[in-house]
Amino acid sequence: MKKNDLGGSGLMVSELCLGSMTWGTQNSVDEAHDQIDRALDAGINFIDTAEMYPVNPISAETTGRTERIIGLWNERDMRRNDVVLATKHSGEGMMHAREGAPISSQTIAEAVEGSLRRLKTDWIDLYQFHWPNRGSYMFRKNWSYDPSGQNRAETLAHMEDALGALQAEVKRGTIRHFGLSNESAWGMTQWAAAAERTGGPRPISVQNEYSLLCRLADTDVAEASINERIDMFAFSPLAAGLLTGKYQGGSVPEGSRMSLVPELGGRKGPRVFSAVDAYLEVAKDHGLDPVQMALAWCCQRPFMGSVIFGATTMAQLETSLGAAEVTLSDEVLTALDAVHKAHPLPY
Repeated sequence: MKKNDLGGSGLMVSELCLGSMTWGTQNSVDEAHDQIDRALDAGINFIDTAEMYPVNPISAETTGRTERIIGLWNERDMRRNDVVLATKHSGEGMMHAREGAPISSQTIAEAVEGSLRRLKTDWIDLYQFHWPNRGSYMFRKNWSYDPSGQNRAETLAHMEDALGALQAEVKRGTIRHFGLSNESAWGMTQWAAAAERTGGPRPISVQNEYSLLCRLADTDVAEASINERIDMFAFSPLAAGLLTGKYQGGSVPEGSRMSLVPELGGRKGPRVFSAVDAYLEVAKDHGLDPVQMALAWCCQRPFMGSVIFGATTMAQLETSLGAAEVTLSDEVLTALDAVHKAHPLPY
């Protein structure tokens, strides 16, 4: 499988990344470990998790369980050097992690230690901030986003403060690289500038939602990504399963995400199913599996470092792995852009 140099850092990651957020709710320990084993066999070396996982649902009882499941795999297989592990520090409002405290120099060491303990490892390859303290327009908040209440001086002071604590962790050897998540173009550039001022770790990635149905990153974030060399680390490339086609015609498969989260986090709306129909038609016209088409499209974007996908069954995993063998032609890419123009931001 193709490997990419994430953010020019020397951290080589597979173009597909195995997501883990269902491990511990929708997936058992054994199922999660089987997924890791199969993904590694297929050439994936990159696993993404977070201290707040699993989801579907999020609860105090399950918070941290996904990292513990990965830790059991690390303990069992002793193959830590074969895997690039990425995890995330939860931000303000996640009450199950440090009572919802915002990200700061006071929380970073504790959060890192907790993840290391659960993951049963001595280091984290990519340590990400899950969302900005100042707020974010991600998760469908873009429709009413208003940044006018932000305090620029406080934000920049926070960045410098956090980078100092991150640099201490780098010096300790507990983290190797730093990444962002649910960030804007302005935030990306300010983190990069703060790292230059302070000597703290430069952000090498930004993990934002990105798919054929969610192309918010195509303009300003893409430009910041290219110029600051902060590679996209895309999540929900299948739009929470919508792009598989399994929810068309009112279908809700048993055990699917929609059966647990009916509105799919705000993605289910009056325009989304007609947009999916149009993308499915492109796949049909060109003899492509729609899952593999959607993942391959993300992989071929010029600012992409890696694309995170999740699976609740081994059959789903196998289908997604096949995307690594797919290269979309210019004809397909043109057809996909035409659908996007006809169905922009359908949720």
